[in-house]
Amino acid sequence: MANLTTRFFGLELKTPILIGSSGLSNSIEKIKLLAQNGAGAIILKSVFEEEIYKEFQHEIEKQAVGTHNLEYLDYFDYEIKNDKVKQYLELIKGAKDAGVDVPLVASINCTTSSDWVFFANKLAKAGADALELNLFVLPSDVERTADQIRNYYFSTIKKVIETVNIPVTIKLSTYFSDLAAMIKELSETGLAGITLFNRFYNIDIDIEKRELQPAKILSHPFEYQKSLRWIGIMSGRVQCELAASTGVHDYPTAIKMIMAGASAVQVVSGVYKHGYKFIADMVSGLETWMDNHNVKSIDEIKGIANAKHVKNPAEYERVQFMKYFGGFDPEID
Repeated sequence: MANLTTRFFGLELKTPILIGSSGLSNSIEKIKLLAQNGAGAIILKSVFEEEIYKEFQHEIEKQAVGTHNLEYLDYFDYEIKNDKVKQYLELIKGAKDAGVDVPLVASINCTTSSDWVFFANKLAKAGADALELNLFVLPSDVERTADQIRNYYFSTIKKVIETVNIPVTIKLSTYFSDLAAMIKELSETGLAGITLFNRFYNIDIDIEKRELQPAKILSHPFEYQKSLRWIGIMSGRVQCELAASTGVHDYPTAIKMIMAGASAVQVVSGVYKHGYKFIADMVSGLETWMDNHNVKSIDEIKGIANAKHVKNPAEYERVQFMKYFGGFDPEID
């Protein structure tokens, strides 16, 4: 029987199928079901600094507290943050007491340097097995340079790694002009892993109401290709493990990601669409494929199709359609 164990988050995992941070992992009962169906690790729902400040602002407005009462504001801010940590502590402890024996990974999404350190320290002490930094800066500020954004990433990661004694990973976006260099340099900071890529909240426009509306939240199967390309390019060139995220909707896609060099894949939308059995189907499909192809372990196929091992590595960097569509002449009715 195939051995599905792998390493990510600096930890040994039973399977390479990880549950990404989402509402899937916000209760003990859900976490138990995810683990029972074969998840190798579960990333808990993120602590979002944005939500904390909305709650903070709501309380200020409700109490009609002016900015002159700084002592109260500082106290209330601290209480909100501690309440979030308490919820995480109860979730982690409750899941482990309920027999969940897969790693539980805390996830944080902050904007200020001090809060990254605050939550990282608190959540590590709450019993998390590892930490994922959901770190992203949309490069929309015309006054903020690329170097300033870069420095924010590196300084935040450095402070967090120095603060906690558990493995730290980051979920990265594609918003870098020097993406390859960024991934490589981040891998050299002491991170235990990098997940490629984050999938963000997107907007659309309702042309009847003439206003903004949320775009579709769940990913689609075709979206895996961007992650596949960059896993394949960077695998073997970095100093930490890589995981793939976005568009992983079946076990063949997971196998492709592993062949490109991923140690694991994060799934969310597939579980929302098909239920918890989706995880078991992913695991059994992967196991059956490995048995049928006489593959004994994940390590045997990991990276065999990355840029270092394929016959023509330039295929990973081809971005134009000329070869395929250069002579295309559609029929005109």
